[in-house]
Amino acid sequence: MSAVRRLVVEADGGSRGNPGPAGYGAVVIDAATGETLAEAAEYIGVATNNVAEYRGLIAGLTAAKALFPDAGTSPEVHVRMDSKLVVEQMSGRWKIKHPDMKPLAARAAAILPPSSVTYEWIPRAQNKHADRLANEAMDAGRDGRPWEASASTAELDAPARTPLPDRGPPGDAAAGAAKARAALAAARGAADTGTLFEVGTGASEEPEPRDVTAAPQVGWAAAPDLGAPATFVLLRHGETRLTPEKRFSGSGGTDPELSATGREQAARAAAHFAALGSVQEIVSSPLRRCRETAAAVAERLGLDVRIEDGLRETDFGAWEGLTFGEVRERYGDDLTAWLADPETAPTGGGESFAEVAERVAAARDRLTARYAGRTVLVVTHVTPIKTLVRLALEAPAQAMFRMELSAASISTVAYYGDGNASVRLLNDTSHLR
Repeated sequence: MSAVRRLVVEADGGSRGNPGPAGYGAVVIDAATGETLAEAAEYIGVATNNVAEYRGLIAGLTAAKALFPDAGTSPEVHVRMDSKLVVEQMSGRWKIKHPDMKPLAARAAAILPPSSVTYEWIPRAQNKHADRLANEAMDAGRDGRPWEASASTAELDAPARTPLPDRGPPGDAAAGAAKARAALAAARGAADTGTLFEVGTGASEEPEPRDVTAAPQVGWAAAPDLGAPATFVLLRHGETRLTPEKRFSGSGGTDPELSATGREQAARAAAHFAALGSVQEIVSSPLRRCRETAAAVAERLGLDVRIEDGLRETDFGAWEGLTFGEVRERYGDDLTAWLADPETAPTGGGESFAEVAERVAAARDRLTARYAGRTVLVVTHVTPIKTLVRLALEAPAQAMFRMELSAASISTVAYYGDGNASVRLLNDTSHLR
């Protein structure tokens, strides 16, 4: 009887937008020598990180099985991934709740006998080979070409590998696999093999501990299942005639339309969001420049635009239409006070940053309640966007002077059910190039 071949599968997946353009990578390694035996990578279109990670696992296990098609016994495979969710779900310790994950988990479990597969979480720094493959696949998809193994340089990023130690008597692996089989039984029974490779577009699934009798957990592992966040994709309006001259343009009387450049920027933003396919709702400031920008995207996506008055720009009072230098010359003392104190309003009855923050926060709360679990394009202005980012970071008001926001730039903040927020992007203008 021939000896059982022992393999390591390292897999990863990624999404540029979550959901967004996604790809996976997987590598099969000889456990005894550390030698790379096979690589796999593919661009899979729009998907979430979790879907891409599962697809990487499936590709890795499939490649491992294909290496020894005539062997009398299945190879022993040790899977290493930096996805805590995939490792814990496939090990049977976390429930599989998201409908996009269940058929993928069932597919992965059916490739090899569960008793021959074990799982280990590793830090991202130890998963560089698979991560690089996934990014090569996403780059290829972006460029409209297939990933080619012959052109890959992913192995150059691989950390030094040492032989995998014996994993103990077969009975130990079988006992662990029994738990995984029980956790995956329902998913396998319900899965339709015709849809196992569909790309999901739902938000990333939050982990939930399966064994409530286990030792108490601390930190993020003990967090409740908060569900998918309300994700605000914050789009600053396109350029107006006042933008290149950096003139104060708020809500106190100046309401310019988009310039020719601004209309082109809005069109490019619309094409960008159409390609991503992740925006589910559109909300806009009532001011003309935002409504025009939002309308360009809405027409491309086939969505309606909801107007939210709380997203309007600051009322700059007597400073409307002036440059910073002109305000300094005419209202120097008022400008100095305004820069130093968020409670100070611009000359002539404008709004202070504190007042703007109060109404923007109220608008945020209304929108997060209305759009929980959804991705919303919020078309607004410099001050509201900076305020939302600042509040998410719990930074002082003066932090807004340290942020740059270009016309038609994109920033992203996710809001969770426990009130916490995560800033994911700031001032991205790559779609305008």
